[in-house]
Amino acid sequence: MKFIIGTKAGMTQVFDEKGVCYAATILKVEAAKISQVKTAETDGYAAIQIASGAQKEQRTAKAQMGHFGQGVAMAREFRPRTGTTETTEGMLKDAAFDASVFTPGDTIMVSAISKGKGFQGVVKRHGFRGGSRTHGQKHSEREPGSIGQTGLMRVAKGTRMAGRMGSDLITVKNLKVLQVNPEQNLLLVSGAVPGRKGTLVEVRGI
Repeated sequence: MKFIIGTKAGMTQVFDEKGVCYAATILKVEAAKISQVKTAETDGYAAIQIASGAQKEQRTAKAQMGHFGQGVAMAREFRPRTGTTETTEGMLKDAAFDASVFTPGDTIMVSAISKGKGFQGVVKRHGFRGGSRTHGQKHSEREPGSIGQTGLMRVAKGTRMAGRMGSDLITVKNLKVLQVNPEQNLLLVSGAVPGRKGTLVEVRGI
């Protein structure tokens, strides 16, 4: 299992040895340590819990201080994916690691919370075309149209309508690690990653 947590730092361009330009996301991944190894016998499932970053003691609950031994800025849990050969065997508590667990060319998946966009209509939220301005319509360009049914006399569950958009957990698969910089704790990943600058991201190998 390869995994680490960090924050999104921005985007840039990266050129490979052939001169091909790639859009890349910069991920700031500080050194992390394994804070707990969960097993099926003791916890009901197998997982690895890791912690990273530092937090002031007065901003950390006593239970967290007792568990981590210090104030940590972020912590996440990674379970072995079903249908794969991933396992938690060999993982030891308090073992430390950094960005060097990944190498250029690795295929990874990144999970993060997407940007919140507030309350949006159906055109932006679901990609509806909207109405025409012809045939007597005047202000119907971005309306959803009919939402009811003659027989049921109600709005069916699951109907795509206006509502809150964004702030969802999004996972992007099959991204490539372009560069690894352990000295500055940076990972450069091909393509875009969900979220704004500073968003907590989970990175794991595939």
